[in-house]
Amino acid sequence: MRCAVLALAVSFVLPHAHAQVDQIVTAKLERYSIAALVTRQEGAKSFKQGIAIFPGHPGILKLREENGQAQYDQRGNFLVRSRRHWLDDETLVAVLDAPSDQWATFHQDFRATPRYGTDIAAVLGEVSKLHAVGEWIFVGTSEGSVSAFQAARMNPSLAKRVILTSSVFEPTNNGPGLSGANFDQLSAPLLWVHHTDDPCQYTRYRDAKRFAERSMSPLVSVRGGGPEKGGACQAFSHHGYVGVEREVVLALRSWVKTGAVPPDVGR
Repeated sequence: MRCAVLALAVSFVLPHAHAQVDQIVTAKLERYSIAALVTRQEGAKSFKQGIAIFPGHPGILKLREENGQAQYDQRGNFLVRSRRHWLDDETLVAVLDAPSDQWATFHQDFRATPRYGTDIAAVLGEVSKLHAVGEWIFVGTSEGSVSAFQAARMNPSLAKRVILTSSVFEPTNNGPGLSGANFDQLSAPLLWVHHTDDPCQYTRYRDAKRFAERSMSPLVSVRGGGPEKGGACQAFSHHGYVGVEREVVLALRSWVKTGAVPPDVGR
């Protein structure tokens, strides 16, 4: 029988107008678990939106608590490092880890299985038990777009909107990307976001335009930013919206809040 447990809550204050509280929430399912790093403004208790974040490759945070603090990998990932820009008194963020039994692999093929859909529903259900969340929005970046699409496809009553950023369109060593995705299986409204100068060979801007047309969904184009550092497919290139993180997240946030497609970002 499946059951769920809550991990220790951890909080600390960051230098923003409002204190930011981080909390690890864990669902224990049979012989493995899946956790989320939940971030909210201090004092906020009821939320119209929950932003479910699926980080890019490898998507394995290894969430744990050490010495009273939340510890995790992939701190530099675009969606992880910029999550504070989503926050207000009615919005929280849940960064989703891979299931614990997938920490060595987490292939894209696994993300398309019914079990993964069930895992995501379980951990978001635990978050909703702690914090009243009106609706969930699934947001993925790079390979995390595969996770977000598959999880939303399998949880139509849970995912009310889907945002795919810097998406992996071409097959990689870890799976097919979105190359074979059937967008007719996605019931939620979809928004694409992509940098016009994305240098990664698997996430080309021309493919973003093609997939937006294929899915009959809007595309927000991003320009500018920098300076870039690291590899083409890494988090601090234009692939990870370096230098324009806040502007990009605020555009996505406006779509979530209003339903109106925001203008392109940057020069």
